Amino acid sequence: MVVNFKVFKKCSPNGKITLYIGKRDFVDHITLIDPVDGVILLDSDYLHNRKIFGQIVCSFRYGREEDEVMGLSFQKDLFLASEQIYPPPEKREQNLTKLQERLLKKLGSNAFPFTFTLPPGSPSSVTLQPGSDDQGEPCGVQYYVKIFAGENETDRTHKSTVNLGIRKVQYAPSKQGRQPCTVVRKDFMLSPGELELEATLDKQLYHHGEKIAVNICIRNNSNKIVKKIKAMVQQGVDVVLFQNGQYRATIASLETQEGCPIQPGSTLQKIMYLTPVIESNKDRRGIALDGKLKHEDTNLASSTLLASPDQRDAFGIIVSYTVKVKLYLGALGGELTAELPVVLMHPKPSGKPKILHADSQADVEMFRQDTIDQEC
Repeated sequence: MVVNFKVFKKCSPNGKITLYIGKRDFVDHITLIDPVDGVILLDSDYLHNRKIFGQIVCSFRYGREEDEVMGLSFQKDLFLASEQIYPPPEKREQNLTKLQERLLKKLGSNAFPFTFTLPPGSPSSVTLQPGSDDQGEPCGVQYYVKIFAGENETDRTHKSTVNLGIRKVQYAPSKQGRQPCTVVRKDFMLSPGELELEATLDKQLYHHGEKIAVNICIRNNSNKIVKKIKAMVQQGVDVVLFQNGQYRATIASLETQEGCPIQPGSTLQKIMYLTPVIESNKDRRGIALDGKLKHEDTNLASSTLLASPDQRDAFGIIVSYTVKVKLYLGALGGELTAELPVVLMHPKPSGKPKILHADSQADVEMFRQDTIDQEC
């Protein structure tokens, strides 16, 4: 049986270095991250008196490109992995993947494998949605594989450079967490009794595009009147580079007066449904989105899962979600608010990896030079 497998390919501007990689999404399993592996093919002229290096670059843009004046830069590059690929180190272990074995056999003696290991806690690929009048690269965290010729790992004098964008992604856990539930109460200084709001979600973990059911129970033991109920999903973005880089944005909301006014001594129980999706937030500047490859559509950013709270100091953007329920009591009564944390992510793909047989055929996707980073 012949099995087709996907291979991504990109050449340097002078055609001397060609990069082959089997996938562009690398999964963060919290305790470890999928290794980035592939093969480079060198022109025969480049096998003499030259060194070829490879790097995984995490690029964090935290300001608009058009605001960069007088040498000011709003971008930081973090080199998470770096090694010399050619000439290959003598003591390097050759633990090749099936894809690398097939590519080396197909490409010949001028092909050389590489494998990079990302450190745990590396930030996920996130893009902050630009405004309609913004130009240049959007703010956010991007990754790319960089292959170049030079005398050492910091040499940038040669023109032979290949940059190919990749993503670091997280998938939803296989098990649900505890069911979110909270009870808040409000008493009033000059009147007896209290107002009680109980909010419960049907589960903690939701997949993108899934409807969130908010169960609300209101017990009005005060002499105030509840005039309106509002439920919303808020996205929290923490740009850890800045001390005050936290903000929230409402990405789905529903307001109702059904069952209102809730008179003193009355009880109301109802369910409100919210669906946070990118389609209703297309024009919202600063909304966090999952990192993009090429110019394809994306979705709201997935929740960031951390192995420990200490990792909040890592380089990047941390995304979280909260369901908020608010009761409006009028100008004199004020408001009563309940909040519940929720996790929004993609499910882990269920497809099993294909087994590569000896007669497997490669489906190669070729990239133009203008698809990523013009530094070459």
